[in-house]
Amino acid sequence: MSENGSLNPVEQNELLQKITLLLTHTLPPGWGECQVVHRSLGSHSETVGQLRRVTGPGLPSPFDDFPDELGALFEELRAGMYAPGLGTWFAARFKLTFPFTYEVRYDREDEPRWLTPPPPRAFQDELARFPRAPEHTPEWLGERPAREMPIAKPFDGTAPDGRPQVRRPEVPAGERDAMLNYLTRAPIVLAARGFDNDLLDPGRAKDVPLTYHTDGTWIWPGAVGYYLRAHGVPPEPALADHIRASGFQVPEVPENARSAAVSTITGS
Repeated sequence: MSENGSLNPVEQNELLQKITLLLTHTLPPGWGECQVVHRSLGSHSETVGQLRRVTGPGLPSPFDDFPDELGALFEELRAGMYAPGLGTWFAARFKLTFPFTYEVRYDREDEPRWLTPPPPRAFQDELARFPRAPEHTPEWLGERPAREMPIAKPFDGTAPDGRPQVRRPEVPAGERDAMLNYLTRAPIVLAARGFDNDLLDPGRAKDVPLTYHTDGTWIWPGAVGYYLRAHGVPPEPALADHIRASGFQVPEVPENARSAAVSTITGS
């Protein structure tokens, strides 16, 4: 991967030729034109395309059967085109015409038309990785109101006898260790001394951590990981889906996201 701003025009053109070669070996027989849009913001990116065939009705059809290497090449190009204080592009529109003719346009200002909206941390990651001077920071990026992070609950409610209730899909056995690892290794942003009682087994020694974790998008008490490990209690479905979508990999959480999490927890 190229370092930020390290690509000169010749090297940028070499990357574009790599993209061209990769596409020509990927596209199905009979293609006439392919348009690819790569959108990126911080840790979030997506690559979509349309294909026009030589024969047929001539209308473009969606095409996204690209190898992972294509997105990686666009990301390398994006990082290499960073200009200090100016940032880099948010969307690249690449048009390839059979057999090897291409043209590309970049958008450095407008917010991309996302298929999947980026998580809040992507906005923070963008400015941390590609700093921009205030006069070159679009309003949608620099002044975007912070979205409050949801706080996951260990249980869904309380039964008449006082015991916690859980009405959630089970975590598949093959995902349990990876999900537990995510829940426990995400940064701790708030902690108290000591431990709490196990509400599902009051006879056990106090072992429930009095902590709060965040990954920059969600906040959850340490009890969520504890009850998954000790009793198989799954996290809230939305949090579980978010962890799966992250590939079970805890992202880097910038300091401002940690501070925002603390403010959400404490209500300050």
